[in-house]
Amino acid sequence: MVGMGDDPVRTARHIVDAQRYLVLATADRTGRPWSTPVYFAHDRYRTFYWVSSPAAAHSRNIETRPDVGGVVFDSAAPIGTGQGVYLAATAARVPATELAHALAVFSRRSLDHGGRAWTTADVGEAAGLVLYRAVADGYWMLAKDGAPDHRVPVALS
Repeated sequence: MVGMGDDPVRTARHIVDAQRYLVLATADRTGRPWSTPVYFAHDRYRTFYWVSSPAAAHSRNIETRPDVGGVVFDSAAPIGTGQGVYLAATAARVPATELAHALAVFSRRSLDHGGRAWTTADVGEAAGLVLYRAVADGYWMLAKDGAPDHRVPVALS
């Protein structure tokens, strides 16, 4: 397994920067779990943005239960070598007062990956898509000792 190295924060930031998808874990009002990969952009490793339909299961779940979990990892890593960044966060639609900034962050990463710039016309009820955010309040990685699911906190943001 790839350990955290001498600098777990640097390792965690590298993982987040190198990957394009966050596996978002939500739950509905009864507690039934749902997870889905979302293309994401981040702002200083604290706020994660993605675009989704408000009708999607994870979007509906966020409306009733904003507490979410997530993991960013390289799904192509050889068996036994993977490392991921786990996070706990509170998710919601991006408020109108923060939309311009959030779109700039999301668009910059989208363009870096060969995508397009996003505008306010692309996200909203008329477009059928909404820009969401998850503000992380905790991060973990697997311990360097390789013990199964032995997560240790990492001060990422």
